[in-house]
Amino acid sequence: MSDWTPEELANVADATELELTSTRPDGTFRPYTTMWVVRAGDDLYVRSAYGANNGWYVRARVSGRGRIRAGGVERDVTFAEASDDIQADIDSAYWSKYERYGREIVETVTGPAAKAVTIRLVPR
Repeated sequence: MSDWTPEELANVADATELELTSTRPDGTFRPYTTMWVVRAGDDLYVRSAYGANNGWYVRARVSGRGRIRAGGVERDVTFAEASDDIQADIDSAYWSKYERYGREIVETVTGPAAKAVTIRLVPR
């Protein structure tokens, strides 16, 4: 079950971009990174467009916690795994929301390789 309010889900999902930061070992936040975000069901997801070695993704996985800002919403979050059964819905959400940017760009966050670098944003 999601702890996002219906308004938060809608506002973040409607935002074109999301800003994400992870925490350092001392608890302070790193600089924000701008990325795409999608909603599937009652959850929000981000994916690393450039694979598992992308800096923000590595830091998010190591820290497990951070903060997001989008659509007037700012929340502390936990970075969680996305279940395999939702991956096709996440792909569809990326295509629906971002197709206007072109196939070549959207393919960086969809398909089999993108499944491995999917993060579910869980509010804290």
